[in-house]
Amino acid sequence: MAEHTSSSITIEAAPADVMGVIADFARYPEWTGEVKEAEVLSTDDHGRAEKVRLVLDAGAIKDDHTLAYTWIGDYEVSWTLVKSQMLRAIDGSYALAPLGDGDRTEVTYRLTVDVKIPMLGMIKRKAEKVIIDRALAGLKKRVESVPKA
Repeated sequence: MAEHTSSSITIEAAPADVMGVIADFARYPEWTGEVKEAEVLSTDDHGRAEKVRLVLDAGAIKDDHTLAYTWIGDYEVSWTLVKSQMLRAIDGSYALAPLGDGDRTEVTYRLTVDVKIPMLGMIKRKAEKVIIDRALAGLKKRVESVPKA
């Protein structure tokens, strides 16, 4: 598949707090910008989402699709496409790395999108970059605004 796009951001919160926001799909429309609806279709034995339906509006990419999630320990989650109207593939991941004494987290978001309609690679990469940058900025704002227990 085509090359991926990735970006990282530092969030002033522990990895568990960051992952808690990432795993709370019902609230994605409140902070992601591109996700207009999110519905968890199935969960694993730990109560984490396995399949999620998302309605996405990211400018050049608008879609209603279902993703399968794989949780790797406490610091990483990846996803792949199950079904879509517009996408041939969407593969991505969030990888978290604790910083300092664990009260800050570096979050790296990787994404590869392949659409069914013809689209220049440059336009696809730009759409991926927009999705990633907005998602990371929204994640940072969301996590850092949640009151600490």
